[in-house]
Amino acid sequence: MDQYNEYRPNVAAIVLSSNYPEKLEFMIARRKGMRRGWQFPQGGIDAGETTQEALLRELKEEIGTDDVEIVAEYPEWISYDFPKKSKNIRRYPFKGQRQKYFLVRLRETAVIDLDAFETPEFEEYKFVGMEDLFRRITFFKRRVYRQVIDYFVKEGLL
Repeated sequence: MDQYNEYRPNVAAIVLSSNYPEKLEFMIARRKGMRRGWQFPQGGIDAGETTQEALLRELKEEIGTDDVEIVAEYPEWISYDFPKKSKNIRRYPFKGQRQKYFLVRLRETAVIDLDAFETPEFEEYKFVGMEDLFRRITFFKRRVYRQVIDYFVKEGLL
């Protein structure tokens, strides 16, 4: 398998509260059955989908709403490897994931419903500030999250 095929194509959403830009609050959610599995919503790209179509579908499936405004898109794809020793990570036939990140803002009319999809992926969510974000995020995603967040800070968006 070549490197491109070793990584599952995926989209990820850095979801900001509807209070953005006046107040910077990141929505993170905890995976079902994973005590420390806090992360941003994300998911695979289906055949024939654009990254934006996949983003909106995944948000609807994972947090029950696609009532968002896309603020920005990270300009590159970023890859990360699944941890080798974790038994709770679905690895598929892949070494890791190749992701396209979007910065989105929840509209004031958005309603988060983690039970909206037939098989909920998250069991809890919260809004956290920048100072708390990296303490909560699952360890193997921190490097990628830091890279994307730093880019959006440099661009003056966060």
